[in-house]
Amino acid sequence: MAILGGVDDNGRILPMFPLGRALLPGEPVPLRVFERRYLEMIETVLAADRRFGVVLISRGWEVGGGDVRCDIGTVAELVDAVALDDTQLAVVGSGVERIKVEQWLPDDPYPVAAVTPWPDGAGEVTADVIDGHAKRIARVYALASELGADVGGQDLSLPTDPEAAVWRLCALVPLGEHDRQRLLETPTAQRRTDLLGELLDEVVAELTLRLAGG
Repeated sequence: MAILGGVDDNGRILPMFPLGRALLPGEPVPLRVFERRYLEMIETVLAADRRFGVVLISRGWEVGGGDVRCDIGTVAELVDAVALDDTQLAVVGSGVERIKVEQWLPDDPYPVAAVTPWPDGAGEVTADVIDGHAKRIARVYALASELGADVGGQDLSLPTDPEAAVWRLCALVPLGEHDRQRLLETPTAQRRTDLLGELLDEVVAELTLRLAGG
């Protein structure tokens, strides 16, 4: 097996941060790091190429270990790390690309895995579909605002690259972590926009019902 950060037949070896949320490519991830093992992990990441993997915890808790982890996640690049005191760091990462975990290695002292990139498969998403979803997301925020949610200042702009735009659309919709993980695990951008459309229907229907007093 390759050393941390290296590459072998199973892919790259990365330090991993299991979380109670699914991280999507292009999305920021703010973290408050206080467990000793993860403080050590951040030190290692800072000394290397500033990259680590993020996976959703499907069962269990972020603190203390003993969790069950999803095997589809995202590489995050460390953008900033600031010491809050002698025992805590405020960390900001940014999702870079989707990965598959090929093998979990011993947590010694923090989680480590052999991962491979999982780019989207074939299939294009048209500009009309992206624009249509963007308009429906704007309606979601308008409905949420009518219900009293503070949505002021929300940036609804999209990247020009279609694949990046689809990931951004997914990140903008207020969804539970299970649904966000479903989007992350959808093989192609085309199928992802289909699933996102179904989820948007559910969100709009729920908000409309709440506005009607249902």
